[in-house]
Amino acid sequence: MLTRLSIRDFAVVAAAELEFGPGLTVISGETGAGKSLLVDALGFIAGLRADSGMVRHGAARAELSAEFDLGDAPAALAWLREAEFDEPAGAGADCQVRRTLRADGGSRAWINGRPATLAQLGELAAMLVEIHGQHEHQALLDRGSQLALLDAFGGLEAERDGVREAARQWSALLRERDALSRQGDVGERIAWLEHQLGELQRESLEPEAIAALAGLHRRHAHGAALIQACEDASTRLGGDEGGAPSRLLQQVRGALARHAPDEPRLAEVDAMLDTAAIQLDEALALLEQVRADLDIDPAAFDELDRRLGRLHDLARKHRVAPEGLAAQRDALAAELEALRDSGARLRRLDPEIEAAAHAWQAAAAALGEARRDAAARLSSGTTALLSELGMGGGRFEAALEPVSTDRPDPQGAERVEFLVAANAGQPPRPLRRVASGGELSRISLAIEVAALGKDAVPTMVFDEVDSGIGGAVAQIVGQKLRALGAGRQALCVTHLPQVAAHGHAHYRVSKSEQAGATHSAVEVLDAKAREEEIARMLGGATVGKEARAAARRLLSDAAS
Repeated sequence: MLTRLSIRDFAVVAAAELEFGPGLTVISGETGAGKSLLVDALGFIAGLRADSGMVRHGAARAELSAEFDLGDAPAALAWLREAEFDEPAGAGADCQVRRTLRADGGSRAWINGRPATLAQLGELAAMLVEIHGQHEHQALLDRGSQLALLDAFGGLEAERDGVREAARQWSALLRERDALSRQGDVGERIAWLEHQLGELQRESLEPEAIAALAGLHRRHAHGAALIQACEDASTRLGGDEGGAPSRLLQQVRGALARHAPDEPRLAEVDAMLDTAAIQLDEALALLEQVRADLDIDPAAFDELDRRLGRLHDLARKHRVAPEGLAAQRDALAAELEALRDSGARLRRLDPEIEAAAHAWQAAAAALGEARRDAAARLSSGTTALLSELGMGGGRFEAALEPVSTDRPDPQGAERVEFLVAANAGQPPRPLRRVASGGELSRISLAIEVAALGKDAVPTMVFDEVDSGIGGAVAQIVGQKLRALGAGRQALCVTHLPQVAAHGHAHYRVSKSEQAGATHSAVEVLDAKAREEEIARMLGGATVGKEARAAARRLLSDAAS
């Protein structure tokens, strides 16, 4: 839902701040005051092109921003997370969209404070705002949106999910068969894999085994030095010379023992020295064991060197580190097993694909039947509303067209085209070819009301919806807009009091001349000001008691 719109130096608007809530918000004002500039501003924020002429005269740039509460737009929220635009936009808003247009024609855009492309802006805005009235803004002209609306109207989410899942399974099997078929004769590949795998399987390739082999190789390579080091250490630690640590410890303990009766703490010192002597004896014993294990064996060293060399050769051959050879062996084994089974798998795939195709066809047929029922109900309801909205004799048809079913289609076996005959006796034409902006707005309103606001876009903007109508038809248009506002946020630019009276909130756009330049201002109307504005719309330049009484009556009727 749109919660705030900020406009600065855009066309004749110097600065405007508008806050929006749920329901129907109407925007009125004198002819030429700039009512539709608010719609243009939303379109510009939605990523549409705008020339530098939209920058207010004398200003360096125009700046517009909009804030949205995404509680009713889960698809937009998911898109923001996927595109990494989901950082907080500010207090009370889940999303802030900002765009500037410089007087020299340059343009920049941001989503939640991060730079964005116009394509990203348009993709996000399509999930947030739908502008009815101008062809370039009209989301309902897109056939994909028409199909989504029809499915939402019919409550066909479960059926469509079933078709999508059946198509996914069918597609996966077709891709697998294509991949296996492209392999052709795999005999040479199998022979090559068997040879490579045989080389790898003759060696111990686990990382622990390679580390142990490398350690053993280092011991043999430095055997002489290790033996000499052990012998030197044993001699120095436990030899018969007077300076050997073991003899020194014995001498120190003997000397202190004579004085221990005079100082009890010397007993603690003696215990520590005893522990040190034990540790020293254990170290000497381990040195002797290490020395005994060491042996200079040229033949054993050569064998270790050859084994380690083979591992390094294999690593270079397969372009991996020696520690990665085990994973390479397992990968080759898996590929070899898959290739050996590919022929049998290819034969098993045909009946699986046939079964998947039948499953998709059954799901698509159920979805198609439900769509035909929904299309009939939507066509009937919208046609009835067209008559009420001043298009007597008009006819709406949600026409289903079959599509090719030789490949899996996640959207089903048909597409929909919204067709409209604006007048009796005329053949129905695609909605996207309806020329009149006013007619298109009213047709869109009829579709949305008939669909009970099932459109996934939470904010709908209607411009020129009351073009060319008046009286009782205008009253009905206002009622339908208010009914639509009960389930969706709706904004409507209007010049008819019968429509304006049905708004839950009301903005007035006025213009004035300052220093030889035209300026537009936007203000929210309270109850009294709103009565005056509707009286002005009824009475023109002169607002009398009768106009005010009629305004109060319109407001009262709309509220009831």
